[in-house]
Amino acid sequence: MANLLWLQGGACSGNTMSFLNAEEPSACDLVTDFGVNVLWHPSLGMELGDNLKKLLRALTSGEIALDIFVFEGTVVNAPDGTGEWNRFAGRPMKDWVADLAKVASFTVAIGDCATWGGIPATAPNPSESQGLQFLKRAHGGFLGKDYKSKAGLPVINIPGCPAHPDWITQIVVAVATGRGGDLTLDEFQRPKTFFTSFTQTGCTRNMHFAYKVSATEFGQRKGCLFYDLGCRGPMTHSPCNRILWNRQSSKTRAGMPCLGCTEPEFPFSELAPGTVFKTQTVMGVPKDMPSGVDKTGYVKLTAAAKAASPRWAEEDIFVV
Repeated sequence: MANLLWLQGGACSGNTMSFLNAEEPSACDLVTDFGVNVLWHPSLGMELGDNLKKLLRALTSGEIALDIFVFEGTVVNAPDGTGEWNRFAGRPMKDWVADLAKVASFTVAIGDCATWGGIPATAPNPSESQGLQFLKRAHGGFLGKDYKSKAGLPVINIPGCPAHPDWITQIVVAVATGRGGDLTLDEFQRPKTFFTSFTQTGCTRNMHFAYKVSATEFGQRKGCLFYDLGCRGPMTHSPCNRILWNRQSSKTRAGMPCLGCTEPEFPFSELAPGTVFKTQTVMGVPKDMPSGVDKTGYVKLTAAAKAASPRWAEEDIFVV
């Protein structure tokens, strides 16, 4: 049986809500089928006050083994590096994080805030927020770039705003069943099994992307969302169109642009007015290109694609 502790820092609880909606496997399956012992979770834990402090001290002292330490939300360092803005169980949360990470066999960051700071770390970052081992693209974060858990791995990052529920539970299962050492991580410590492909992979609008047929409004069933509405699907690593949300859909399938929430820079352009839901261009060429495409090649490709576009590409071919 693997002991799991889940704590929450500067967070909106979105990843907890996502986790509790998991289906393959579900949160209940973790306990009944995969031997996960949830020691405490902000929404599920029974211990309060002194009883919770006793549990946390037993973990930091090694009296109780901590197999999986899950953290959601940013590490809040304000004011002036003290962390006093986010106190928990009698002390700054950041102090608990530091002590628990030292004794954890595996440390898992859930969601953008825990992985690289997310929205709270957007400039001017008044809460002095950090991710566990990254601050945006900068490697280091709160625990430092050299941090390794007792199993010898860095923080396992599962980004997203929120992360897909099944990404969370499937990684927890891998760790709890002794396969944590088999995980391969990319340069941002994301499991490659989920974050090698792009959000565009499996998108139902790929034919519109190929023929440069653009959607101009949210919810339209035809047209690519990249050219005008700021979709970041072609340069965002996630399986959102392979592992569908609620087993049914995704943002792009519903006619909403991908915001790139699994990438360290999210939110892009620091949410400046006019940068959200609008493709930023210079002389008609997007500032941010699909991965592997240069600007010269893009101009040639889109010109040829537009010229070759069949009439049906402009029609709503989805009849149901």
